Amino acid sequence: MSSKHNIKNIFDWLNHMTYYKTPSSEFTEEDWDKFNSYMVNRFVSMDKNYVELVNYVQTFPYDNKEQLYNVYKEYLPKKKMFFKYLKSSHKSPPQKLVEEFTKYYECSISEAESYIKILNPSTQKQILSHMGYDEKEIKNLLK
Repeated sequence: MSSKHNIKNIFDWLNHMTYYKTPSSEFTEEDWDKFNSYMVNRFVSMDKNYVELVNYVQTFPYDNKEQLYNVYKEYLPKKKMFFKYLKSSHKSPPQKLVEEFTKYYECSISEAESYIKILNPSTQKQILSHMGYDEKEIKNLLK
């Protein structure tokens, strides 16, 4: 049986669950091979209105991918939805800066990273100046 749907990625699956409400029987085995339960749950959970639904849905064992698809197809509203994928905003400080703060505070790397996060840039500059760095070196360390 050939599929009348051209499933290429997660976004196609999300559209079929929400906007099109396509019956699961219309998909081929090849389509189902492209269905990733983990990613579907992850994307749907990015909408704060559906976090609890995803949390609840994940508590049940599913015999196949169609069951999970059908649950979301029934519970999510029939409308065009955009599930914004939120990436971590955690940006690690420069390694050299972390090394200097571990020396200054005589602490672990994770503790030094915490200090860097909570200290404002002017305090960081004062510490580096106290350690003997000139303005140019400080500027490079704080990039």
